[in-house]
Amino acid sequence: MSGNSKGLTYADSGVDIDAGNELVQRIKPLVRSTRRPGADGEIGGFGGLFDLKAAGFSDPVLVAANDGVGTKLKIAIESDRHNTIGIDLVAMCVNDLVVQGAEPLFFLDYFATGRLDPRQGESIVAGIAKGCRLSGCALIGGETAEMPGMYHGNDYDLAGFAVGAAERGQLLPTDDIVEGDVLLGLASSGVHSNGFSLVRKIVERSGLGWTDTSPFADGMSLAEALLEPTRIYVKSILKAIRGTHGVKALAHITGGGFPENIPRVFPKDFAAELNLDAIDVPPVFSWLASTGGIQPEEMMRTFNCGIGMIAVVAAGQAAQVAAVLQEAGEAVTPIGQIVPRRDGGVVYRGSLAL
Repeated sequence: MSGNSKGLTYADSGVDIDAGNELVQRIKPLVRSTRRPGADGEIGGFGGLFDLKAAGFSDPVLVAANDGVGTKLKIAIESDRHNTIGIDLVAMCVNDLVVQGAEPLFFLDYFATGRLDPRQGESIVAGIAKGCRLSGCALIGGETAEMPGMYHGNDYDLAGFAVGAAERGQLLPTDDIVEGDVLLGLASSGVHSNGFSLVRKIVERSGLGWTDTSPFADGMSLAEALLEPTRIYVKSILKAIRGTHGVKALAHITGGGFPENIPRVFPKDFAAELNLDAIDVPPVFSWLASTGGIQPEEMMRTFNCGIGMIAVVAAGQAAQVAAVLQEAGEAVTPIGQIVPRRDGGVVYRGSLAL
């Protein structure tokens, strides 16, 4: 082989190992900020460790969940706003854990991109770390994959994996759901992280750009308003579960909206009767419905419409559970009750104020 020939390097193929190492150094302080009992290691090993005994569990059942952010990522990418999308990633996973009565313990992320930008990556992981702090779980590891040719331009993708635990016998839903149990609705922070393919279609129809002033949120750009991160309900719900023992079931209102998510958490011989007049619909949903010409039924099976989580509680404990949730910072509204099932899993009364 000629001494004058120049061999190819990994960087020549579009993968920058140095950029990856720089990102690891940038995010180490962010990871440390999420430490909690049971997790105090550094990232950089081949796996993350968690000590259940140190976390205070005696006979735990582990609960795992994974999710992504969907095409909400496209808005973050096109508007070059990456600092909150990581909160969404954590929220979509940990909210699914807490509905089963589990305390989120640790989180891992997967970040894939065509070209690694350490500053962009740091901004994304900063959001992930914030989401972990908001939910009380530790960021114990993850994977950054630079894959030129797999992603176009500045596109990237995220996936999250969360593990939680509950003491044996304390998982939700309980087996004592009965007719007359009350449905408490916890307000959402906005669209959360579902239905964004339709959201983007509506924005396209509106003719607005991401930097234009939002028509439904004063003082914010359209991108900023739509990127409002998914609310994390973990700490407030755990307080209600542990402080009242009155929560029988929880439904995280994600893809599929009310008709798909609520019936998943109670026996098939019951239905949820929702009083739509009681729901305070945020302006973003009114704008989406009017601009897209979307019927109320389609809104309720695509979006949360202002209710991000629903708790099923005994009628006699509804006021107590609501008070604990409100004290923890949630906006809580009684929105219905459990009734015998007739035609479907969700029965609507009144109308949604779109």
